[in-house]
Amino acid sequence: MFKKLIAPIIITVITIIILISYSVVCFMIEFNLLVKVFGSIIPLALAGVAIFVLVERIKEIKGGEEDDLSKY
Repeated sequence: MFKKLIAPIIITVITIIILISYSVVCFMIEFNLLVKVFGSIIPLALAGVAIFVLVERIKEIKGGEEDDLSKY
C-alpha cells in the first residue's frame, strides 16, 4: 500500500515547495504591499488545498478505493 502513496506525496511536496517559493519571491520583489499580500495569499491558499486533497487521497487509498474514476 505504501507504493501507492509515494506518487501523490511526492507531487504534493513538489507543488507546495513551488507555491511557497513563489510566495517568498513575491515579498522580495519591490511591489506595492497590496500586490505582495495578494501574490502570497493565493499561492498559500492553493498549497493548503493541495494538502487537503492529499489527505483525502490517502484516505481513499487506505479505504481500498485506488481509482478515482469509479465515482463518475
